[in-house]
Amino acid sequence: MEGAQEDPAESSSSVPRFAEPAGSAGGAEVLPPEESGAAAKKLCGYLSKFGGKGPIRGWKSRWFFYDEKKCHLYYSRTAQDANPLDSIDLSTAVFDCKADAEEGTFEIKTANRIITLKAATKQVMLYWLQQLQMKRWEFYNSPPAPPAAPDAALAGNGPALRLELEQEEAEPDDFLGPVRTPPGLVGVAAALQPVPTMPLALQNISLKHLGTEIQNTMSNIRGNRQAQGTGHGPPGEDPPLSSEPQRAEQPLPSDPSTPGKDPADSPKPTPKSSLTANLIQKAKRQNNTFPFFADGLTRSRTAQEKVLALEQQVLMLTKELKSQKELVRILHKALEAAQQEKRATSAYLASAGEKDRLELVRHKVRQIAELGRQLEALEQERDSLVQTASLREQQVQELQQHVQLLMDKNQAKQQVICKLSEKVTQDFTPPTQPPVPPGAADRDLLSQQEKMEQLKDDMEAYRTQNRFLNSEIHQVTKIWRRVAEKERALLMKCAYLQAKNCQVESKYLAGLRRLQEAVGGEATECSELLRQLIQEALQWEAGEASADGVELSPISEYDEYGFLTVPNYEMEDLKLLAKIQALEVHSHHLLAHEAVERPLRERWAALSDLAPSVELKQLLRAGVPREHRPRVWRWLVHLRVQHLQSPGRYQELLSRGQVREHPAARQIELDLHRTFPSNKHFTCPTSNFPDKLRRVLLAFSWQNPTIGYCQGLNRLAAIALLVLEEEESAFWCLVAIVETIMPADYYSKTLTSSQVDQRVLQDLLLEKLPRLMAHLGQHRVDLSFITFNWFLVVFADSLISNILLRVWDAFLYEGTKVVFRYALAIFKYNEEEILRLQDGLEIYQYLRFFTKTICNSQKLMNIAFNDMNPFPMKQLRQLRTVHRERLEAELHELERLKAEYLETRNSRDPAVPEGCTSEDEGEGGP
Repeated sequence: MEGAQEDPAESSSSVPRFAEPAGSAGGAEVLPPEESGAAAKKLCGYLSKFGGKGPIRGWKSRWFFYDEKKCHLYYSRTAQDANPLDSIDLSTAVFDCKADAEEGTFEIKTANRIITLKAATKQVMLYWLQQLQMKRWEFYNSPPAPPAAPDAALAGNGPALRLELEQEEAEPDDFLGPVRTPPGLVGVAAALQPVPTMPLALQNISLKHLGTEIQNTMSNIRGNRQAQGTGHGPPGEDPPLSSEPQRAEQPLPSDPSTPGKDPADSPKPTPKSSLTANLIQKAKRQNNTFPFFADGLTRSRTAQEKVLALEQQVLMLTKELKSQKELVRILHKALEAAQQEKRATSAYLASAGEKDRLELVRHKVRQIAELGRQLEALEQERDSLVQTASLREQQVQELQQHVQLLMDKNQAKQQVICKLSEKVTQDFTPPTQPPVPPGAADRDLLSQQEKMEQLKDDMEAYRTQNRFLNSEIHQVTKIWRRVAEKERALLMKCAYLQAKNCQVESKYLAGLRRLQEAVGGEATECSELLRQLIQEALQWEAGEASADGVELSPISEYDEYGFLTVPNYEMEDLKLLAKIQALEVHSHHLLAHEAVERPLRERWAALSDLAPSVELKQLLRAGVPREHRPRVWRWLVHLRVQHLQSPGRYQELLSRGQVREHPAARQIELDLHRTFPSNKHFTCPTSNFPDKLRRVLLAFSWQNPTIGYCQGLNRLAAIALLVLEEEESAFWCLVAIVETIMPADYYSKTLTSSQVDQRVLQDLLLEKLPRLMAHLGQHRVDLSFITFNWFLVVFADSLISNILLRVWDAFLYEGTKVVFRYALAIFKYNEEEILRLQDGLEIYQYLRFFTKTICNSQKLMNIAFNDMNPFPMKQLRQLRTVHRERLEAELHELERLKAEYLETRNSRDPAVPEGCTSEDEGEGGP
């Protein structure tokens, strides 16, 4: 800001000048440029701070000084104090000024407190506010930007972030113009001004920081004695001073971060014979304790200026002496109380025997009892006086009311007399124009002008307040934006490092697994060490490795929908594989969070109204964020079943189950405890999800009597419950899947449509993945044993929840074609792994759990919706039609063969073969 730079004329006038050294031929000594600039830029001065408690609560004069290293505003009672009383953290503070408050009053608001300050004038207030804003902005711009991540993608964000911040910093702030520096009221020049007077000397003392006040007082007394001991010559005579030796002997200024350093610890300056030299040394000594003076403030002064400085110093010391006397009086009272207590203790300890001590204690007890009785008597007297005073007050109030009543009556009579007099006068005098009193118009005009001037002043005050508040909001917004960008960059780096850590751990576990396979079951020292390493790796968590206290988010036991993150396999090698899978899932999630999920969330947040479109189709294929998924699924389900829905339908179906039990209720009860044993919502004894699932399945069994209940419906309804949470919404989701999305007879007793889809999948695999199908055919592997359950429950038991719900997002909108796409994509994703296996049993074992090893949802989605193209729905319908006809023909043939067999068996004579005893003969035996 321009207001931060002072004019040269103002800077030179605000710097204190001292007497010219004798013998200097060059006239006044000029400050070096760097020192004068440092003095001009220091933000310090006297302000009034509102604080205190009880009778001493009010405005207190304080010397304020800004520390650029910490962005703290320190304050003490005077500029000469060695230790600050307290500080204000400006890094998280905001500033406020109110137009209707007292002139010069403004506030600094931090997270913990609100500090009310008052400047001498409005200009000084605006100068402080503008300078504090500038210092806060400089503090936030001073730290370097966080280092970019090692990844090239993340490293590219670093320069862009810095460039954006530099452009924002260069934006001009036109809300509040630069405020000129008030001469003599701020900066180093304000330190030589007399301390602002207070009504009471004690009122300016901080009892909260009494220890610091005592330290400062002792430091000032010590400094004054040193100054008096070294001043022997007259004030007008100055011995020759050499600036270079003084600077060599002068200690370096102390750091603002350590303002509590005692001046006695600093080296003492060389004694001088001149009072002016003593003032110079005193100023330099104070610079070593509390940093508000710049180095080298040594300039020549005239005799008049020296006299003025001495008078100001005498005035300041006189006021300080008054305050110190008050402090001494308080300490004297405390000392008298302590001495009295000490005398009583000494008398007790000096007693020779127990009887003397007992007598002393009894004497004290009698004194206490006597004081207690006196206190009771005084309290009774006080109560009686209070009662008497209250009675007197009541009497006074009654008399005042009576007097007021009489005055009201008198006033009413006077008004009546005045009205009657006016009426009589009007009746007996002819009507004339009422004369205008002289000067009335002028008085009205003056009053209106005064009101207009007041309104103008108020309007200007509010305009200034508005400009400052706009400037404050603008700067705080920029600071918040900068901090948010830094935080986002750090989060990206943290996510990247955590993902890399998961990848390294995953590679380590994969290496252990391969070593385990290579070693086999041999009981050697190497195999025992390998087993121990695997056991430690399975128990290790990423969060335990951070020794410096930085907590990276570890792999939690359950995901956001309650599924186990690491599957609980019984075999040791499968446990290792499950841990590897969990690490890879976590790594992919962290790497894709900023690059994929954040833009996807922004697109979903911008999509207010849901309507069928190409854009919605692409968004559903990419996946719905968790916070939007319930709303989107309800809309998709309503789109499917709006012709079936009716108000109160679900409650009606539940009431049927209360009247009589459904035949499928027993099977439903058995399957409840088999539903998702790895999900905490269905295994926790206190969870209400099993009860919700029971009601949903019973309602559906009444809704669709032709199906009733089929194994697999429990998992479909459970997925709907986990996402939608409401029973009725989950019920209609199950209805939408069974009755509108899936073909007819998909969940019937014969499962005809399910068998048809398995044959269609075989044809599509032969077309899309011929090499894989040839390999499986060579080892006689039937994929329908694996894929039949995929289609029946829409991958509910197969894929991890993160990928499963993305499949369902697209499935509820596009239908069963999505199931075929993902089934083909799963085999394509693991094609190379399957081709490496050369044994049919090994292939079957791998196909049992290979879907759980899929971690990269983005890669699987690209395969399903890009690599599997073209995938027309027309082809799918044709294949279904062809295979349905073949399947129905096969079923008819089976029915015919079954009927022939039954007819042949019934036509035969049920004769008993020789050597066998019939049942009748066995029963008729003895």
